[in-house]
Amino acid sequence: MDYLIIGAGPAGLQLGYLLAKAGRDFLILEAGSSAGTFFKTFPRHRTLISTNKVYNGTSDAELNLRMDWNSLLSDDPELLFTRYTDRYFPSADVIVKYLGDFAQKNRLPIQYDARVTRVTRTADGGFRVEDHQGRVFEAKRLIVATGVSKPYIPNIPGIEHAEQYSTVSVDPKDFINQRVLILGKGNSAFETADNLIPTAAVIHVAGPSSIRMAWRTHYVGHLRAVNNNFLDTYQLKSQNALLDGNVERIEKRDGSFVVTVSFSRANEVKKDLRYDRVIACTGFRFDASIFDDSCRPELVIKDRFPAQTSEWESTNVPGLYFAGTLGQVRDFKKSTGGFIHGFRYGVRALHRILERKYHGAEWPHEALPAKPKALMEAVLARVNRSSALWQQFSFLGDLIVVGHDGTAKYCDEVPVAYVHDSAYGDSDSYFTITLEYGPGHDRVDPFDVEVGRIAQDDAMRSGEGRYLHPVVRHYRKRELVATHHVTENLENDWTSEVVHREPLKAFFMRELGGTSNTGERTRSASTESQLRP
Repeated sequence: MDYLIIGAGPAGLQLGYLLAKAGRDFLILEAGSSAGTFFKTFPRHRTLISTNKVYNGTSDAELNLRMDWNSLLSDDPELLFTRYTDRYFPSADVIVKYLGDFAQKNRLPIQYDARVTRVTRTADGGFRVEDHQGRVFEAKRLIVATGVSKPYIPNIPGIEHAEQYSTVSVDPKDFINQRVLILGKGNSAFETADNLIPTAAVIHVAGPSSIRMAWRTHYVGHLRAVNNNFLDTYQLKSQNALLDGNVERIEKRDGSFVVTVSFSRANEVKKDLRYDRVIACTGFRFDASIFDDSCRPELVIKDRFPAQTSEWESTNVPGLYFAGTLGQVRDFKKSTGGFIHGFRYGVRALHRILERKYHGAEWPHEALPAKPKALMEAVLARVNRSSALWQQFSFLGDLIVVGHDGTAKYCDEVPVAYVHDSAYGDSDSYFTITLEYGPGHDRVDPFDVEVGRIAQDDAMRSGEGRYLHPVVRHYRKRELVATHHVTENLENDWTSEVVHREPLKAFFMRELGGTSNTGERTRSASTESQLRP
């Protein structure tokens, strides 16, 4: 067969839907008895933090997807997660049902109860996959969409005494009057801490790094407001505390645990603290144990993820691809590639890459006249509606390739790194269009009224904007020659004739060949000239 997909979670189902639509020969292997097995267990406290905004004041399906963080992409208007519940933070049980319906209604070929135990290479360069029942499956190409399924265990002496997030009790009554240490400073750690606030005597949350708030960094994997009630109990003197430092060892003594902490804020002062329970909420990692030495992928980021090219292909195993949460290594802690509302578009881009690479298909595109007004209109029409560019900010971009015959190809949702790595980068003239936050956006408090902001109608200072806004870049054979920032707007409405349309039209006019009387390329103050060093 053409493709074998491991994992019938959101990414595996999304890719399966697209492959089926293209008429490709493929099979999905799923370890569990139904689609979306991961969500039967996680998150442990059964409330998703992926938002579900049903009422947006518009009937535009594309705009609604900007606020719908759980739906997969399909042509069926009934297969929208927002039709399953109107809860803003839904129960995880709902997404299990949704994913099951998505698989069934699309009649995707899924082999359930097929836990993969071994992956090897075939003589012709394909893949041979064995499951726990001894069944064998072969395909030309393999896509792993299992997510990060193995707990990440930090190298701390005595860590074996810690209970794991994946198995620890979620009943607060089991922690009455106990002193609890939680290792980790991510959402799982604070979700666990919030659950124990009413019953635990003392809760300490420990980790060497500073907390990063999602509302400040714009990365939804950082600490979300829905999980940060614990911070109130710390700063308002309710016994709990945040420990900034390294846990050096965990020792079991007389029925409790003595934990040595080296504090970052106190010149590495060390202190021994006693706890009744220690819980490790330190995240997960990719499980590469199923791969034979002949096709074991290289790992990166503390061996938590497989290393990948801009095509989501393994850097050392040709034909091995990754989809979904595993693909976030390409935009790690920057955009939304690790979450459904981001990777549904990443998976669609991966499918287009596979179609282009193995089946000779062109990237879907619209033909346009290479004229300033036509390109300006096309760009603003897209940035005002696109959900893909909105969700995968800075990572996915639209692409305009300018031909020598006065025409242009407008391609939707191409990974920016792939543009430069592929044959597109050989083009004499091309533009990328992305939605981006401005420089330094994660280093300022967005709620501080003293922080200087540009006026919403100040096109001359558009390059200073920190809020999400369109950015158009012009390249010649991969060399960046000019950048234009479209002025930010409170309601993300980039349609003003004076502030948005005319400056962008002028940018295209210059970049498509307009020159000043001296023969030098001219730029307005809203166009930032950027050359690669």
